[in-house]
Order: sequence, then C-alpha cells, then structure tokens
Amino acid sequence: MATTTVKPETLVGKRIRRREDPRLITGTATYVDDIKMPGMHHACIVRSPQAAARIKGLNIKPALDRPGVVAVFTGEDVKDVPSVPCVAQLPGLRQPHHHVLAQDRVYFVGHPVAVVVATDRYIAADAADAVEVDYEELPAVADPEKALAAGAPAIHPQWPDNTAFTFHQEGGDVEKAFREADVIVKQRITSQRLVPNAMETRGVVADWRAAERSLTLYSSSQAPHLLRSLLASIFGIPENRLRVVAPEVGGGFGSKIDIYAEDMLMTFVSQRINKPVKWVESRRENFLCTIHGRGHVDYYELAAKRDGTMLGLKLKIIQDLGAYLQLLTPAIPTLSVLMMPGLYKFKNISADVIGAFTNCVPTDAYRGAGRPEATHGIERMVDILAAELKMDPAELRLKNFPAPDEFPFATATGLAYDSGNYALPLKTALDEVGYADLRREQKQGREQGKLLGIGMSAYGEICAFGPTPATPTGGWESATVKIEPSGKVTIMTGASPHGQGEETTFAQIAADELGVDIDDVVVLHGDTSLVQYGIGTFGSRGTAIGGTALYYALQELKSKIKKFGATLLESDEVSLVGGSVVHEASGKSVSFSKIAAEAYRPMKLPPNTQPGLVATHFWEPPNFTFPFGAHVVVTEVDRDTGQIAIRRYVAVDDCGKLINPLIVSGQVHGGVAQGLGQALWEQAVYDDNGQLLTGEFTDYAIPRAHMMPWIESSHTETPSPVNPLGVKGVGEAGTIGCSPAVVNSVVDALSHLGVRHLDMPLTPEKIWKLIQAGGRA
Repeated sequence: MATTTVKPETLVGKRIRRREDPRLITGTATYVDDIKMPGMHHACIVRSPQAAARIKGLNIKPALDRPGVVAVFTGEDVKDVPSVPCVAQLPGLRQPHHHVLAQDRVYFVGHPVAVVVATDRYIAADAADAVEVDYEELPAVADPEKALAAGAPAIHPQWPDNTAFTFHQEGGDVEKAFREADVIVKQRITSQRLVPNAMETRGVVADWRAAERSLTLYSSSQAPHLLRSLLASIFGIPENRLRVVAPEVGGGFGSKIDIYAEDMLMTFVSQRINKPVKWVESRRENFLCTIHGRGHVDYYELAAKRDGTMLGLKLKIIQDLGAYLQLLTPAIPTLSVLMMPGLYKFKNISADVIGAFTNCVPTDAYRGAGRPEATHGIERMVDILAAELKMDPAELRLKNFPAPDEFPFATATGLAYDSGNYALPLKTALDEVGYADLRREQKQGREQGKLLGIGMSAYGEICAFGPTPATPTGGWESATVKIEPSGKVTIMTGASPHGQGEETTFAQIAADELGVDIDDVVVLHGDTSLVQYGIGTFGSRGTAIGGTALYYALQELKSKIKKFGATLLESDEVSLVGGSVVHEASGKSVSFSKIAAEAYRPMKLPPNTQPGLVATHFWEPPNFTFPFGAHVVVTEVDRDTGQIAIRRYVAVDDCGKLINPLIVSGQVHGGVAQGLGQALWEQAVYDDNGQLLTGEFTDYAIPRAHMMPWIESSHTETPSPVNPLGVKGVGEAGTIGCSPAVVNSVVDALSHLGVRHLDMPLTPEKIWKLIQAGGRA
C-alpha cells in the first residue's frame, strides 16, 4: 500500500475545452438524419397553403399511383388519435383538439393535411405534390390585437371569439402606489414573433416492431423521457417497450421541448406499415411549422416618486398564441408576469394576460421564454422614467436595487430571489466602458451632428426550473454514477444537453469529487433505455439541477469508497484524498483503482455494504435560482442610412459559481447573438391573410458572423444558496440582457431629436425614416 498521495489539480473553475467538440467539428456526430435502417421508408407531409380554409375535397389517388409510394394517410385515418398535448393549464383555458392531420378545416399555413410514405424521400416529396386538395378559403386573422377586436373572424368556430384565456396576478397595493406617485409613465411595447431556427431542423425516425410490441423513436428532442411518457400515453404503448433516443441535437433553444404532430404521426405511420419511417423537416417547414417565440404586445404603466423611487407597475400582456396550444404555450406569458418587477424593490404590481388565438403557427418557449419579454419591458420603462425625471438611467437603477443583505428578497409576484449583488455588475460594466467619458463625448458629438448612444440593461431571470409544484413537467433531475472495476467513471444524466457542455462540466465535477483524471469520465445522456428517468434540458436547469443530482450521487459513492478503503486499511480513521483513501495516522493509502477492483471482487465486504460502486440520485430543488447581470451597449447611428453600428458591447453576468468560464462565455456570446437578432434584424411577418412573408433565410434576417460586435464578457460570482454547487444557470442570460440594452442605446442616440421609444427590430429603414421626420415617431 502506498504511503504518499498527491491531490490532483482542481478542475471546477477552469477554462477546459469542450470534450464534445471533436466529433462535432469533424462531422462524425450522429444526428437524426444520419440514422439508417434496413427497410426504412420516408415520409413527406402535405401542408396547407391557406391560413384558414375548409377542406372540400381531397384526392390522394394521383400520389398512390406513383411507383414507390406505399401509403397515403389523411385526417380520416387519424381522427381517433388523441390531441397533440399541452401540459400547461390555466383556469378557463380553451383548448382546441389539435389533430395530427387536419380534419375538415385548416388553421394556419403549413397545417398538415396528409402524409405520403414511400421507399425514397424524393419519391415521397414528388408524390406529396401530386395530392389534390380543394380548399374553400375563409377569413383569417394574424394580428393578436385584431383577433381580439369585436367582429374578428373566430379562429375556432366552437367559440364565439379568439380569447383562449385570461390570467390576472397582483401583489401589494398597486392602486395606492399610483395615487401616491409624483409621475406615471406609460408605453406600448412589442416583442415581435421570432423563428428559433436551430441549425438542425426537427427530425423523427420511428421503428415499430409488431412482434415485440415495441417502438424505438429517434427524435431531435430536448426532453426524451418526457417525449417517451407522452407517446406511451397517447398510443397505449407500455413505457418499458418504448425507447426514445435523442442523438446529437443541432440546437433547440426551447423549440425542441415540444412534442409535435410529426412525432405522433411517424409513430402512427410506422405502426400502420410495420416498417421504420423517417421524416426530416425542410427549412421552409421549419419556418412554417416549428413553434415561434415571443409574440407580445404589452402595455406598461410605471409609477414613481420625483426622486426616482419606483412605487408600482401595471402591465397588460396580449400574447399571440397562434392557432393551437403546444406543450407549454399558455405558461410562457405567465413567466413574464413573474419577472415583471425585474431587479427592483417596488412591491406593488398588477398584471393581466390575454391569450389570443390567431391563424399562425403556435408560439411556445424560445430562448428565455417569457423572461426576455419581461426584462425588455421593465428596462425600457426604467429608461423612459429616467428621461421623464431627467435623471441618469444608471443612477435610477442603482437607487432601486435591493441591497445584498436583503436576500433572499421577496418580490411582489411571489418569488424569493436567492442571492444577489445587483449593483456590482452594473458598476463594473459602466467602469469598463468608461461611462463618464462617453457621456462627455456624446455631448460634444451632438454639437457636430453625431448620433452616439449609451444604453444599459440590468437583468434578472428565473432559472433552474425548478420545484415540481411550479412546473407542469416535473422539476427534479436525476443522475447515476457508475465506477467500473477498472476505475473508469460513467455518468448517466437525466438532463439532455445539446450544446450546453455538460459532457465537459459534469466530467469536471466528477473528476474533482472523485480525484480521477477527467479523461477517465464519460457522460451519457439522451437514451431512455440507458439513462434513468429525467426531465430534460430547458430553462437553464441542466447544471443547477442536473449537476446537483450528480453532486449528491458522487457524495454517496465517496462514502462507499471510504468504507471499502477502511476495510482494506483495517481502520475507520480514514479520509478520501485525491482519489485515494488515506489512513490518517500512518499516511498509508489505497488507490482509487484498487478500491474499484475490490468493490467488484471483494474478499471482505464492509459491514452493511453491497458490492459494486453505483449510485443514483434524484434531486428536487427547494427554489428556483436567479442569475443577474448588466449589459452596456455603445452605438453610433448613421444619419444618412439609418445603419446602427455597435462600438462597444460590455456584458457582466453573474450566474453564481462558474464551473467552466470558457463554456459560460460561449453561452453568453450565443445568447447575445440571438438578442441582437431580435433587437436589430429578426421578425416573423404575417400578412393580413395569414401568409408568412419571412418564411426563408432570403427574407428572414438572422445575424451573421460579420454582423456581430466584439463582446467584452466578464463575470461576478454570487453563489446560490439553493444548491451545494452554488450555480445558477447561464444559457439564456445573454438573450435576456441584450435587447433592452441595444434599444436603450439607440433611443439614447436619438433622444435629443425627440425619440422616446422604438419597437424592435431597429431596421435601418425604420431609423432612417425617423431621422428624416426629425425624430417624430
């Protein structure tokens, strides 16, 4: 037995390159479209070109007559299949039956009408074009405010209007706050529809084995166990005979949490033809049929004292739901309500949400899911209030933050912010950007006709979804750690990472806790036949909840390792140091590898101990976590073109304890890119007939590499008391903090022209017209 032990280098907190990346950058990863099976068939879906219409006739014979076509299914075939599920429920919610194929009506452009199955995907596509559908066009409405207006055509004829639900929440005494206010500012603020546009479109391979009464489904999913449970319930397949595999997932951003009609449809098709069947979404289908994000029209009123003390907030949200309710659709605007006070101390709020049906594709979770809308709204209102009071916007924010010793901080919406030092990131960002000097430069530049703007946002978000009573899908997460007889470590996480980097960060945590080399750790996920039940990855929960489940599973293993080491050293006076068990008096030690081997071939078992080294832990969090931060943006606006140039982008984020700063920075950069997309370029535009005018990349502008500014990213660390890792979550932070900082900056650049507010996206045309009009909105 050894007598010396060297403690390995600590890995948590280090900038370690992602272990996932080699297979991704060499093109050797396996995505859904890479799956090939003997006898595989291919499906192509016939979709409605109309936003609202009756189906008067449907002729599938021209498709069936084509060589290679084995089946065509229509709404009549699937009429008994249950509705596409929506698990988020609200009182009085109107929930239309969402058939996997349209019955007698279609409700949005892209609505599935029939599915063609063939031996080849190109044969299937050509045959789908041959299906003849006779539509009787009906009046459509694509604007949520128009949909709620008196006399608007009813989207679903079983109801007299297009109100899907109303939701009210209040806290404190908002009427008293407004009576006592010296100033009240009001503003209509929109958060336009966005298309998530994951690099990999959705895809499904369904393989029904009739003899075994089993189904294997490959899906580009963020929540494979949830998908398995829902499909099992819908089709009556025992869960232990239904395997869901999420292979490599090429981006999700929330859009792949859902169970879609196509997941159900491919299951149905495979059962009917008793063959494996593949469907992979085209990019055009992705624009038309995968959920959209945002879609808010918000009316804000903010009350304050003359000295800048904020007193209360009133908010009316009109949420564009689209034609149907997807998995979480009704819940998304309620998250906006929860975070409507932002980081500020006022305790009086009133919120009303109206969910509006429209003849558009449904909305659901998209990176941030309700929190970007809330942050954009309150941060715009703070700037509007600052302008009204002629007060510096940074000073106004600092005046209204709770102090670090006021945490946990109870909000007017019923949350308990876990920990925070909100002033620190803002002060750090302002110092980094040289705020005082910029204000002087701005003043001098205006005398020369230059349009320089300095904008900021102080954001907070609710993360780590998060206690089960508050989530419709369950809020816990699971982890299993298995140490092989050779001492190699396998982690199986119920989270389903798809770009978040948990194959690296979880290996860092395990390597530190067990004292092993990080290359000896493998992280598995996404296969329901291998991994114990888990909830999935969304809402910045992967590390805060999944990582905590891992931490506790590791503690159980460490205890067992010490027991085996104590038996081998014949003493209870031992400790675990650097992966070895050390006798505290003599310094003698037993190596990790020897203990692992002994655990599977024990000559003498420790008392009340089973052989093997395997531990599983399910962790239920007691609270959400609440990351925060500050983004400061410096813009220059070209008077002649309306073009906006971002001169500086400074982001200071606090996501609690950093496991891997390199991965954290990557998450912030990606989030900022999507926030910039909303602020400056992106918008899903429907015309009055419900036609999507921005249905491909030639019409829908997303940020390219050359359009991105240099992001100056740094961090403060305020550990969360909610979990032993102290982590909070960072996957959505950049998106949430970005858009209000950009818009505040551009409004600031134009404020001396009389500009008070601008709605996104801030296109050059919009800005140019405003400048030409002398700043009059």
